[in-house]
Amino acid sequence: MSFDIIIQGGLIIDGQSGDAVSIEGDVGIEAERIKKIGDLRGAQAGRIVDARGLHVCPGFIDAHAHSEFTLLADGRAQGKISQGITTEINGNCGLSAAPLYGPAFEQRIAELEGLGIKERWNSFSEYFSMLSGKGCAVNFLTLIGHGNLRSSVAGNEDRKLTDGEKEKIFLLLDEALSDGAAGLSTGLIYPPGVYSDTSEIIDLARHAAGRGGSIYTTHMRSEGDELLESIDEAIKIGLDSGAHVHISHLKTAGEMNWGKIDRVFEKISDAHQKGVRLTCDRYPYTAGSTGLDAILPSWAYDGGPEEELKRLRNERERLASDILKAFPDETGWKNVVISSVNSDRNRWMQGKSLFEISRLQDKTRLECLFGLLIDEKLRVDAIFFSMNEDNLRSILRQPYTMIGSDSSARSFDGITARGKPHPRGFGTFPRVLGRYVREQALLSLEEAVYRMTGLTAETFGIKNRGVIKEGYFADITVFDADKVIDVADYDDPFKKPEGIHYVFVNGGPALWEGSLTGALNGRILKNQHINP
Repeated sequence: MSFDIIIQGGLIIDGQSGDAVSIEGDVGIEAERIKKIGDLRGAQAGRIVDARGLHVCPGFIDAHAHSEFTLLADGRAQGKISQGITTEINGNCGLSAAPLYGPAFEQRIAELEGLGIKERWNSFSEYFSMLSGKGCAVNFLTLIGHGNLRSSVAGNEDRKLTDGEKEKIFLLLDEALSDGAAGLSTGLIYPPGVYSDTSEIIDLARHAAGRGGSIYTTHMRSEGDELLESIDEAIKIGLDSGAHVHISHLKTAGEMNWGKIDRVFEKISDAHQKGVRLTCDRYPYTAGSTGLDAILPSWAYDGGPEEELKRLRNERERLASDILKAFPDETGWKNVVISSVNSDRNRWMQGKSLFEISRLQDKTRLECLFGLLIDEKLRVDAIFFSMNEDNLRSILRQPYTMIGSDSSARSFDGITARGKPHPRGFGTFPRVLGRYVREQALLSLEEAVYRMTGLTAETFGIKNRGVIKEGYFADITVFDADKVIDVADYDDPFKKPEGIHYVFVNGGPALWEGSLTGALNGRILKNQHINP
C-alpha cells in the first residue's frame, strides 16, 4: 500500500465526540482524502511526517469568520492557517459577500478599494468564481447576510418592508441558497438589520429553512442591557421558523450585565427543552471588536453612511445625549481602543484609547469621536474591553459552545497586515488549547477538539470533514499539546502561535514543520442539502 503522505505515530483525536480517546496510530493521505488509519509501518509514501509525541486531529473549523473580502485581497490566510484552521464559516453578523445590489453594492466599494480588490460582483455564483480563480488557503463556507438582502432591496432606511420588497428579498434568498450558501445570518445592532422587526426575521428564517438553509445565526440586538430580551427573541425565531438558532459570540457586555450569565444559561436550557436546537460560538478573549460607529445610537444610521456623516456634523447635541448614557464616565472611554484607520494621518491613533487620544488632542472625548469618524468617513475599527473572564470560562464550558475567532483572514505581510487588529485573528484556537485546556483544565483536550471540529461541522452541515475518518477530506492539524499557545496580543497581534507543526488542507500541506508553505488548496464548500 502506498500513500502521498503518512502522518506516523501521532496521538489521534478523531473529533467525533467529546468523549473520544487519543489513540496512537498512523494516518495515510492519498490525493485529497484520508485513505487509511491504523498501523502503516512498512507502507510507502512520498513524504512522511514524524508525529511521535504530537496530536493529530481534524483541521479546526472557525465557526465565526469575516473573511469574504480579505481572502480576495490575499488568499494566503496566514493568520488562520498558522492556528490550525482549515475551514471558515463566513457571512456572519448579517454581512456576506453577496448579494450585492444597489445600496448594498455601493456601500462596499470603499472597503474593496481599500483592499486593492478591483473585481465587482452581485451574486454568490460570481463571487465564488472569483475566489476559486484566485485561490485561497482555507475552505470557505458562507451564510447569507440579512443586511445584504435588506440593503440590496430597501437600502438602510428605518422602516418596515413593503410586500413587494419582501418578495424581492425572498427571490434573492432563493438565489443565494441555490448558489450554495448554508443559511441566514443577522446583525441586529447594525444597519439595516437594526431596523427589522422579529416577524421579518422569522419569515426569512422559515423561508430559508424550508429550502435547505436550516441554520440561522445571529448577532443579537443586545449583548448587554437587553441581553435577556435578545435571547428571548432568538428563541422565538427558532420556535416559529423551525430553524436551528446559533448565537454568535455569546457574551455579557458591560459590568452591569455580568450578573445575567446564569439567566442566559437557564433560557437556553428552557429552549432546548422546548425543542429548539440552539448553539453558540465564542472567542477566548474578554474584548470584542467592531466598527467604532457601533457606539452611535441606531437612529444615526438611518439612510446610509452619507446621512450618518451629516448627523455627526449637524446633530451632535442629540448624539451626545444618547452616547453619554452608555459612556457616562472616563472608564468606558478608556476601554475603547482604536485598532485600524484608513488614512495615514491618523495611524498614530492605532493602539490608543479614545480617552488617551482625546487628551493628546486636547479635545473632549465626544469631539474626538465625532471628528475621527468624520475624518475617516466611518472607516474606523475599535477594540472594546467590556467582558468578564469568569463568564467567558462559563460560556466555554457549555457543551453547545463552539470556537469562533470573529475575525477576518489576514497575513503577516501584504495588504491585510495593517493596523492593530484584535489578536483573536492569530491566536484564538491555540489560546483555547494552551490557556483553557492545558493550563486551566477547563475542558479536556478531546472535548476542546470536538468543539473546534466535529461539532462545528455537524452544526453547519459540512459533510466529510471535521473528523479523522477514512474517506473524509484530509483537513488535518498536528500540534504539540504540551507547548501550543497563542503569542499574539493587543500591542502586537501579528504573531504566529507556538506548537502548531503541520496543517493539511484537502491533503495539501499548508504548514510544514511550522513553516507556512503558501499553498492555496482551500475550496468553496456549498450547502449540500441543495448541492450534493
